[in-house]
Amino acid sequence: MKIHQLSLFLENKPGQMTAPCHLLADAGINIRTLTLADTQHFGILRMIVSDWRRSLELLEQAGYAVKVTEVVALEVGDHPGGLAGLLDRLDEAGINVEYMYAFTFGRHDRAVLIFRFDQPDAALECLRGSGVAVLPGVE
Repeated sequence: MKIHQLSLFLENKPGQMTAPCHLLADAGINIRTLTLADTQHFGILRMIVSDWRRSLELLEQAGYAVKVTEVVALEVGDHPGGLAGLLDRLDEAGINVEYMYAFTFGRHDRAVLIFRFDQPDAALECLRGSGVAVLPGVE
């Protein structure tokens, strides 16, 4: 299942993450996970939130440049080689990983990986066929 992720383009200077986080918090929207990538002048804050449509509306109304992309959440074994084995399957299928981020949060011996693929539907088919757990969200 594909998940909607919001990407905000922010200036790379102190305090730029504060306002959008407060905006979402004040609206009762939970940030499930996020990652921040930066360059010298700007950053990209990627977030998966509890209500992406409402978040998009609020952030755009506040003047933020926001892009919605589809990502895939996978659950893999949290042990040496868990990621390597998954990447082998994707390589064999000719699927490119554009970016990814990962987290563990009390899921015992499992880790959750968020992927942006060049071919998300083909990636889902490949991974499901390999027995990889595709998550419906990151609740």
